[in-house]
Amino acid sequence: MHRRLYGRGALFDVEPAGLLPRLVGIRPYELHAEKPEHPAGPPLLVLAGGRGLGKSAVLAELWDAYTEHTRRGEARRRTPVALVDCEDEQFARPPHEESPESWSPVWQALLLVAEQLTEPVRAAGQLTFPRLTAGLVAVRASDWSGRTDSDRIRRELVRILLLNERASRFSLAGRWAAKVASKVIAAASGGGPFVAATVEATLEALSEGVTHRKEQKPATWYRSYPNAGGNAKRGLLLLAGNFRAGGTSREHAERWLVRALLADLAEAYSGLGSHLTRLGRPLVLLDNARSGPGPGLLDAVLRDRADGVADQVVWVATVRGTGHPALGDAVRRELPEVARATDWAPGSSPSSRALLVPLPPLSPDDTLHMVGAVCDDTELPPRFPHATHRLTGGNPLGIVLLATAARQHPDQAVSLGRLLTAKVKLEEGQADDGRPAYAELLARLVPADRLDELTVLAAAHGHDSAAVLAQTHLPDDFGSSGVRALRIRLAEEGVPDDAGHFVGDPFLRTLLLLRLHHQQADHAKWRETHETMTAHFATGLGFRTPSPGVDAFRLYHELALGDSAGAVAHLRDTFPVLATRAWLLTLRLLGTAPYFHAHDTEGRDADGHEDRRSAIALGRTDAAEEPPEGVDRALHLRIRRLLHAVWQVSDPLVLPDPRVCGRLEFELLQLSDQRPAGGALLFATSQAWPRDALAGRPLRTPDEDEDNDGDGDGDGHGPDDGDGVA
Repeated sequence: MHRRLYGRGALFDVEPAGLLPRLVGIRPYELHAEKPEHPAGPPLLVLAGGRGLGKSAVLAELWDAYTEHTRRGEARRRTPVALVDCEDEQFARPPHEESPESWSPVWQALLLVAEQLTEPVRAAGQLTFPRLTAGLVAVRASDWSGRTDSDRIRRELVRILLLNERASRFSLAGRWAAKVASKVIAAASGGGPFVAATVEATLEALSEGVTHRKEQKPATWYRSYPNAGGNAKRGLLLLAGNFRAGGTSREHAERWLVRALLADLAEAYSGLGSHLTRLGRPLVLLDNARSGPGPGLLDAVLRDRADGVADQVVWVATVRGTGHPALGDAVRRELPEVARATDWAPGSSPSSRALLVPLPPLSPDDTLHMVGAVCDDTELPPRFPHATHRLTGGNPLGIVLLATAARQHPDQAVSLGRLLTAKVKLEEGQADDGRPAYAELLARLVPADRLDELTVLAAAHGHDSAAVLAQTHLPDDFGSSGVRALRIRLAEEGVPDDAGHFVGDPFLRTLLLLRLHHQQADHAKWRETHETMTAHFATGLGFRTPSPGVDAFRLYHELALGDSAGAVAHLRDTFPVLATRAWLLTLRLLGTAPYFHAHDTEGRDADGHEDRRSAIALGRTDAAEEPPEGVDRALHLRIRRLLHAVWQVSDPLVLPDPRVCGRLEFELLQLSDQRPAGGALLFATSQAWPRDALAGRPLRTPDEDEDNDGDGDGDGHGPDDGDGVA
């Protein structure tokens, strides 16, 4: 998949410098110093947003920006950089079957971060971590006590001790660590307490002169541990004991381990000449920081900074959503606002030391450029980029995968629906044909443990309708409480709230409904789900409210089943009596009903790919349509054509048809002459809706933002789900 970033210049720009070069102090892809912003200490940068908005891609770009490759292909950093995915499987459980008292996700993450930071840096000495080494060994020593598998202990111990060994072209890497490991194991195998013996042997090894003078610091640094009484060995034993105790005691110990890492980094960047060989600040990247070790690491850094324990490390974390409880007082800035300056000043609370920047969706221009880059010379329909942006809402992952599908299946690019159901290969030389594009997207955009539930609930609107679907189509133990819990989780994941739909993000909702439609070959689940919704809105409490929107929801689900007769009758009969704006809003709502295949008159799949909505909108079926007796035939046919035109141009899975847009304009103009009181609004809508459709934008009723007579207003014109949610 294509990884080049678009719409993120505020982060990576060079002239003038964007946010990340100003924080790191080095220009991306160059060994060129940039004046660091916030010399007293940078903010902890948190990039927020829902799935697929490119948070991980930004971190990958950062990694590449500060890593170069030598002529031999060896990776060499421009500044020390580490990248940890906090959702990685290695943080879910201890690596072996040992007792968890001597291991935690934070412990594992610190080991990984330090290992990466010891990698060679251009024109600078190698970093070592003596304080962290001593702390990590002390914590793990209790698990080694009494074990007979000395080879495993030796491997674990050597891995930790390598954090404190300087590689040299004149010595074998790991020789010092192996020698020290042998001494530690021998000392710990004596008759004394294992942990105490291990700690003492480790401190002696770090202080006996075989390492650099700076690396002897653990002998004095742990003397300041609370209640250590100036004794480093006692300090490490207390650290290990607090870690094993769990709860807040472990959190305290983990904070000290994080502090040890930062103290080792501060040591490396201090002293005579260090500023001449080390450009910029070290960089630690935490992806998916709401999981695993992320909360513990963020809390430790923010609390220490608030307590006056400053550091110069640039921490960049990503989180889903913007409502993380640990970031309540974070300074929030939109991405364009930080392009030239952050205007950040911390307050007294720990979370105020964070700078939270939501990553916005890409613009239509960004989408155009990204599609062009992915598809290269592939010839695509001219409106494909606009349609892609309308469907995805600017979601970078969605844009890239749709463009990849279009490159592999250019003959299907006339319909985004066909592309989403086409199988896509994500890697060059992939042996199989891959999965359907919509399945690949859902695997990345939806929590895997709730995909089946969301597939059903995507057809719901408010809580009541979702609870009805859960009761009818989901396991008995899910129920109303499961609906509420899932809605909270969606909010935490960064999925926007929408009063008219349970799944607020239109792109995600479209993908889920597409999966629902394709779960069975005969689409039985699809029909059952929408039939349940039709029955709910016909008999539920909301049906007795004066709002026409409740009827519209019932008709919406009838349309999803391919039955348009009720919707046409409702729009026809309410046109002379309903407020014009409310009538247009009802029409627009009905036009958003899902439509994935060409259907016959019974709502079943029809052969071929002809879209019956276009044929009806263009009047090709008028002769075969028989209006009910006593109905104005001209008005009936006009409303029928108009509904199918709106339904077709509102469909995010098809490219806008200019002919249908022209018919949409014509029918609204004709209606404006029949309704003098609302003629001006109908005329303005006739100009706005075709323009929006051709530009790939959602249909907006003119002056909607300034008018109070809109969706969910207080005068009975907004849709209601029977639970007070309009």
